[in-house]
Formats: sequence, structure tokens, C-alpha cells
Amino acid sequence: MKIYSAETWTIEELKEQIDDAGRRALVVPAADTKQVFLDTFRELVDAPEDYGTDLDALHDSLHDVADAVTDDGEVPVTFIWQVPAALRADRSFGVICETLQDAEGYAGNSLDVVAVCL
Repeated sequence: MKIYSAETWTIEELKEQIDDAGRRALVVPAADTKQVFLDTFRELVDAPEDYGTDLDALHDSLHDVADAVTDDGEVPVTFIWQVPAALRADRSFGVICETLQDAEGYAGNSLDVVAVCL
């Protein structure tokens, strides 16, 4: 997982770089709490309702995205996660980062995460 300051790269610049690399960019909008982040992420990847909205569901959803790239020939995905200061100050930030990094390790080149600190 790469982490940037919003002063370093704009979302549009990152999306352009990702597109130039032949990848699909999905922007995870800023969320001030873990639960809002999980709800937003589930909607973004259109995860099944029965996955729920917890860290296990995030893990499963990320693996599904990676598997779709590998098994179905979909374009590799890069998530651009907009991270506000309120979430970075929360204890859950580190656990979310670990879950995202685990998914990157599982996915190889199929899935990347870029965190942009707002």
C-alpha cells in the first residue's frame, strides 16, 4: 500500500497514472469512521448483502475483486482511498490498513491500494 499526502497528488492525477498503467481506478470516498468506510466500500464493490459490513466482509470483498481479475480476466484494480484526519486518528485505521495490505499480498498485481491522506 502506498500512502501519499493530498498535497503530493490529486485524485485526478492518480487516476490518470493508474489508467495509463492499464488499470482500473476505484475511488473510496473519505469516511470519518470505520463503519462509514466499510459501508462505503461495500457499496463501491457491490458486495453481496450477506457479506455484512465488518472487517471480515472487507477482507472477503477484496479477495473477490482480486479473484475476478485472475479468474474472469477483468482489468487489475487500484483503489484510491481518501483518508481524512479523523479516521487516521482512530484506532481502527491501523486494522483497516492491515486488511488492505493483506489483500494486496493475496492479489499480487491484481489489486493495489493507494491511500491519500486528506
